[in-house]
Amino acid sequence: MMYLITTWFGSFLCDEQGIQKKILFPCEEKELLNRIQKIQNNEILSEEKKLIKNTTVTVQEKRLQHIGTWDSKNSFFIQIHMKPEDYGFSRELLHQLSMKLAKEKMDTQLQAEDLQIIQMADALDDLIQIANLLSERLERWLLIPTPEEKIQPVHHTLSTVKEEMNHLEQQIEKDMQHLAPNITMLVGSLIGARLISLSGGIERLAMFPASTVQILGAEKALFRFKKEGGKPPKHGVIFQHPLINRAPRDERGKIARMFAAKISIAAKADAFTKRLIADELRTNLEKRIHEMHEQKTKKKQ
Repeated sequence: MMYLITTWFGSFLCDEQGIQKKILFPCEEKELLNRIQKIQNNEILSEEKKLIKNTTVTVQEKRLQHIGTWDSKNSFFIQIHMKPEDYGFSRELLHQLSMKLAKEKMDTQLQAEDLQIIQMADALDDLIQIANLLSERLERWLLIPTPEEKIQPVHHTLSTVKEEMNHLEQQIEKDMQHLAPNITMLVGSLIGARLISLSGGIERLAMFPASTVQILGAEKALFRFKKEGGKPPKHGVIFQHPLINRAPRDERGKIARMFAAKISIAAKADAFTKRLIADELRTNLEKRIHEMHEQKTKKKQ
């Protein structure tokens, strides 16, 4: 029986007697990183294909099951060892590769679109708070006679803040249409961005039950309810949507619950399947709201 074993420095074809054939990778950082990344992406290396040509092999890695018989519990794989030093590869080189891979992985995560959305949504809310404070200050200041030159710096700062808010909103709209088109079409880019921010990412939002999505942004009210009692919150940030905040007070909770269920489905589509289903979700939601209104009207009659 022949066994295929791949390490970070080469691929080896072995049997019970030991190593029968081998192909070492180029001892260059770039080339080694390229092969390690391919392995991490579950790709089969050209060296592995070349090594097993016209040979039936047993493999330990699941990624290799298409070119060999997968047997991860075979004791042979535990018994055989290849030392990189025996083939001209140092442990220091492995350390350098590990550090580089970790940095690249971290950089990729930091560049993730949903993390950028989170920062932009949080920055927009910060600017909104600053704009509100400046507006209040100007209103109070204008109650007394004030030379224009004294108040102009605050006017200028407020104008700059509002301009940056507009730029951020446009960027959020653009990024949300790419990252989460279903959520954007269903609730709008700003509410969608805040939902992603509050949940910590698009995939986390997709994994939340509808009941959690419904009250995202109402954490303080929920904590107060659990501590002091009273009525639990019926909605969080999704209350900003006209379908909820313009609805009669006694209908808002039901609409928020239906809305949250559709958002949850939209988030799953955006995060995993990438299917555009927003129109279907919106139509179904509006139909259910219409049916709720009809039932309410019949009860009154």
